[in-house]
Amino acid sequence: MTEGTLTQEQILNSIPRLSLDDVFTFRCGNDLDCFTNCCANVSIVLTPYDVLRMKRALKMDSSDFLDTYTISPFTVDQKIPAVLIKMDAETKKCPFLTEQGCGIYADRPWACRMYPLGIAAPKNPNPQDHDFHFLIKEPLCHGHGEGRQFTVREFLAEQGVEEYDMMGAPFRDLMLHDFWEKGDPLEPRKMDMFMMACYDLDRFRRFVFESRFLEMFEVDEARVEALRTDDLELLDFGMQWLRFVLFQEKTMRLRRSVVEARQTKS
Repeated sequence: MTEGTLTQEQILNSIPRLSLDDVFTFRCGNDLDCFTNCCANVSIVLTPYDVLRMKRALKMDSSDFLDTYTISPFTVDQKIPAVLIKMDAETKKCPFLTEQGCGIYADRPWACRMYPLGIAAPKNPNPQDHDFHFLIKEPLCHGHGEGRQFTVREFLAEQGVEEYDMMGAPFRDLMLHDFWEKGDPLEPRKMDMFMMACYDLDRFRRFVFESRFLEMFEVDEARVEALRTDDLELLDFGMQWLRFVLFQEKTMRLRRSVVEARQTKS
């Protein structure tokens, strides 16, 4: 979770690489003197699926969740926003931390599920190179070498990481697009589109159904009905819409009347 303590060069060149079948020994529990140390003074970046799970667990509107529990620090040279959990201003602890541990444990973010594993991908891999896992060993954590042995594969399955990886694939593909390397930073209007479709799903749903959106785009009736109530369907739809508006990919289809009106104006 606190991979920032390691540099990219260290991860790629110095840290032992783990395959899915490599083993390590680790445990976490409230009987350890370090319990919840990793839940403070840390930057926890959230994925869209993280936000979806957390806001549903708390029965909150996504806009209220983002306003209450997250921050999006931004710099002038940053092309896209990152969404992080807002730590308590005084204690620097995660706002979901309780005396018993994580108060939303069943819906905890991907980064929390992964700990103490990290994952890295060489920037320009050769045919023999590929993504790999590594252990994050910090003084604040005393769970290494304790408890049972896991293979990396077993640990990821037990922590529910596979589901998060699967649900996060469309967003990951969006973020790996070469647009972000070659393009300019997003203008404010498109930045808002990005934030809405990725993270603020309840606002995105209102946008789809309360604007002229469905008058402009051809969307199958069955899918329209699914978008009314299914957050996962809505998130996938948002990824397709962003690829259309940001990358000009043919992931959406404008209605013929809209195309003809635009051609007339031009």
